[in-house]
Amino acid sequence: MVRFIFPLCLSLLTTLADAEINLNKIHLPPGFKIEIYASKISGARSMAWGPNGILFVGTRDAGNVYAITPNKDVIKIAGKLNMPNGVAFRDGDLYVAEVNRLLRFKDIEKNLKRAPKPEVLYDNYPTELHHGWKFIAFGPDGKLYVPVGAPCNICDPKEPYAAITRVDSDGKNRDIFARGIRNTVGFDWHPVTHELWFTDNGRDMLGDDIPSDELNHAPKAGLHFGYPYCHQGDTLDPEFGKDKKCSDYIAPDQKLGPHVASLGMRFYTGSMFPPEYKNQIFIAEHGSWNRSHKIGYRIALVKMSDDHHTKSNEVFADGWLQKEAAWGRPVDVIVAPDGALLVSDDTANAIYRISYAKP
Repeated sequence: MVRFIFPLCLSLLTTLADAEINLNKIHLPPGFKIEIYASKISGARSMAWGPNGILFVGTRDAGNVYAITPNKDVIKIAGKLNMPNGVAFRDGDLYVAEVNRLLRFKDIEKNLKRAPKPEVLYDNYPTELHHGWKFIAFGPDGKLYVPVGAPCNICDPKEPYAAITRVDSDGKNRDIFARGIRNTVGFDWHPVTHELWFTDNGRDMLGDDIPSDELNHAPKAGLHFGYPYCHQGDTLDPEFGKDKKCSDYIAPDQKLGPHVASLGMRFYTGSMFPPEYKNQIFIAEHGSWNRSHKIGYRIALVKMSDDHHTKSNEVFADGWLQKEAAWGRPVDVIVAPDGALLVSDDTANAIYRISYAKP
């Protein structure tokens, strides 16, 4: 699960040269290949596209926000921020989420090398660092969705903790969209139904194999997904589950595996990959930190049924974990304008490009 433990992250750092060599260890389905898209991006995490082919990248520990131009120039547009993991783009402006603040950089694509001073849109999110970093994205309703993780492994916190909130693009009118969510660091809206789907990291310290991370589906506002009372839809918490019923909460649409640290997810909306990948879900698994044998460190593929629910969860790309040693840790995925899939890695400090050519 994702935890605020810097020594683990720092001890896993590697060089780009190592990342390039180790790409030979990545296993992909036939016809797919992986290569370096951009390098030397310290702690690369969440990603967002601007309309002119500029990729914006947030970080956590590094405190920086980067822009990658179509020519692959890497420009640091902001630094010394408080865990600026989340980035989103709308109407010419870049939105960045710190732990307790939402920032907006106006007309950023015109001012990459001399970024304007950010406007503080909202500064009343909690200041706790534990699960304080945020993934953000604009929904079909035009609102900016902002999660607030639980400030603990397991506890029963008051709102707005353990929830997904949303605000207007000017930072006003915050409300809570969904509750009972321990820590989501990735979500997207179905291309056809326009309904929200999100990953959620299960609690720790119940053993190697329980509970599972979750892929959840929120077709409307006001739903509760169980935390801290019920985990993975069928397991009551030994402390907070007393006198509760799992049937009172929304079960995950797909169990993703125990301690895999499922983070960024996207529906595949490109045209490069074979037709069977259309509108399917790719998920970045950051990898376990407290399991007897490590798991995750890969890209998962969740396949959807005709009724827009999930039917399977399988490995799409793996090889970042070699004999219990992880040389890379995927964080986010995003579809490129040409249909390729980009993957950020906050350990190898790189972004990869996965493309397809018919064998």
